[in-house]
Amino acid sequence: MKLISVAIDGPVGAGKSTIARTAAERLNYIYCDTGALYRAVGLYCHRNGVDMNDPSAIAVSMGNINADIRLVDGVQRIFLNGEDVSDEIRLPEISMAASAVSAVPAVRSALLGLQREIAEKNSVIMDGRDIGTVVLPNADVKIFLTAKPEIRAKRRYGELIAKGKDVTFEEVLNDLNQRDYNDSHRAAAPLRQAADAVLADTSELDFGQSVDLVCGLIKERL
Repeated sequence: MKLISVAIDGPVGAGKSTIARTAAERLNYIYCDTGALYRAVGLYCHRNGVDMNDPSAIAVSMGNINADIRLVDGVQRIFLNGEDVSDEIRLPEISMAASAVSAVPAVRSALLGLQREIAEKNSVIMDGRDIGTVVLPNADVKIFLTAKPEIRAKRRYGELIAKGKDVTFEEVLNDLNQRDYNDSHRAAAPLRQAADAVLADTSELDFGQSVDLVCGLIKERL
């Protein structure tokens, strides 16, 4: 049976993780949230006071980091040096840390092999910032998932409030805009739509409609 690889890229707050996870369940593929790996690295650096403006310090810290993805009761969990950090990596301050470490070539190189290994062994839907352009350039299907900044910020704000986080919509929107700029302007594998990726804008769609759109695009291209 031929293994299928689906690459879903897009900016922060586009719903990539939840949409990709649900689509993978529906299509019986493995889901891989690559952004969570960078968040784990960012969490380690944040915890240990690593200077986020010093790429060399971040690169050195990789020698002390073991980040991996495991399925626990059928659900993807992210582990940092053996500790399940799946919830902590979603905090706003870790989002900024993830953006900083993801710009460091040594970090991207260290995590690249793990991501490709997952795709080599499974039919996979993998989401991130550079899946279709760098990680899986030969993916069978490539989708660039996006939505208007205000829509993405509103969604992320709702998620954080539901988790009891003390944030304002303005803080979430400012954080999102800053991450958009950082991700699209970094030297190492910047966020951009692959030439052969289809654009999927979910600004006017609810979650169910967004999943239907992605699943439809995957089936159409296969």
